[in-house]
Amino acid sequence: MNCALITGGSRGIGKAIVARYQKAGFKVIFPTRAELNLLDSDSVDDFIARNKEEKIDVIINNAGVNDINLIEDVTDDELDKMFATNLISPIRLLRGFVGQMKQRKYGRIVNIGSVWAVVSKPGRAIYSATKNGLHGITNTLALELAPHNILVNTVCPGFVLTELTLKNNPPPALKTLAEDIPAGRLAQPEEIAEIVYFLGSDNNTYVTGQKIIIDGGFSVR
Repeated sequence: MNCALITGGSRGIGKAIVARYQKAGFKVIFPTRAELNLLDSDSVDDFIARNKEEKIDVIINNAGVNDINLIEDVTDDELDKMFATNLISPIRLLRGFVGQMKQRKYGRIVNIGSVWAVVSKPGRAIYSATKNGLHGITNTLALELAPHNILVNTVCPGFVLTELTLKNNPPPALKTLAEDIPAGRLAQPEEIAEIVYFLGSDNNTYVTGQKIIIDGGFSVR
């Protein structure tokens, strides 16, 4: 049985990704914050140590934080939180588990970026920086790991109809968002999960180093 590690798997896109891999028969590790606190380097190291015997075939770095603020108003706490969650801890997890993938000559890594790593908007400076940084990791690891049959890609979702989106946007706001998307609607989490699953499955035999945008045409309008 193949094994997938998925961060941020308790809600939204992450929850849909977990469900898709479970449907395919994967053993799925999707730690709670108590099991893996991405803001705490000791917690990340402890998690790696506890799972060093697991044969992890797929790593999905999905957990993310998006605090919105103009650059002059960004706090040190926001900086630390976004960089730790979105970039530093994913690097630490990859550092901890890629070695075993190389030994077994197999692995699939999918980093979850954002449409805000493709286009931007006021208040997204730090979030965009972390997500662009994550794709930088994708690019380099795609080169480093391809000889070991490990494929690495970034998926960049646009607006997705998650529980948080519904909570933060009343119907008129959702209607306005949809009108700004050429496809005329927000994505369903399952649509993102399907692409992530393909990239992390045996069906993907040759795609690596790519930034795949799933946004209904928002970034090319």
